[in-house]
Amino acid sequence: MPKNILNRAYSRALTKQHKIAVAGVAALGTAALALSAAPSSAETVTTGAPATASQVATSQAAAGTVLQNVKGTVTDQFAADTLKLDAFAAQKKAADAAAAKKAAAAKAVEAAAKKAAAEAAAKKAAQVRAAKAAATRSVERPQMQPVAAKTYANNLDGWIRQALDIMKAKGIPGSYSGLHRNIMRESSGNPMAINNWDINAVNGIPSKGLLQVIPPTFQAYHVAGTSWNIYDPVANITAAANYAAHRYGSIDNVNSAY
Repeated sequence: MPKNILNRAYSRALTKQHKIAVAGVAALGTAALALSAAPSSAETVTTGAPATASQVATSQAAAGTVLQNVKGTVTDQFAADTLKLDAFAAQKKAADAAAAKKAAAAKAVEAAAKKAAAEAAAKKAAQVRAAKAAATRSVERPQMQPVAAKTYANNLDGWIRQALDIMKAKGIPGSYSGLHRNIMRESSGNPMAINNWDINAVNGIPSKGLLQVIPPTFQAYHVAGTSWNIYDPVANITAAANYAAHRYGSIDNVNSAY
């Protein structure tokens, strides 16, 4: 409710009160004059004859009674109007307080809604940034495909193929046919073969393994990453191929005892 409506009502109430007070005062004055000039109803004053003392006293007493009655009526009316105004003012104050409380509650709800909207927007923006960052990392980082470990058969073919892969990684020359040919001549493909009759055996360092390598040569040309066991097929092949590469250029160039 607009405040000016209550103020206008309050002004009208005060105006009414003023009117009542003014009317009461006027009535009091008129009654006083009338009663002072008029004789008592009990006694008649002869026209042209002066009023007696008793007549004047009677008139004054009657006037006083009327004045008291009028004064009491005006006072009662003023008190009633004052109570009405006080009640109206209390209602207005309560209405203003309720309106202020309602407005404050509405502002609080609006502020909470704005805060919730801002938090939701910030959360969504963070999710979008995270998604973009993840997508960027996925594009920048090459997809690594798992590579299954290469396996080799536990036989002469597997040993030669594994030795060739190691030789290729280490830069040691040689071919499948060159290795296979020399292995079959030296040990017939037996990784546990040992020569106990040649000069090396006489000197106490017999040739051993697939490519019949003596221990000092195996240790000198051992290929890193392979076993130190001279009877290990792959270690024996790679060490012999490494020795042949240094002395003959390649195991493929060896066609007899070396």
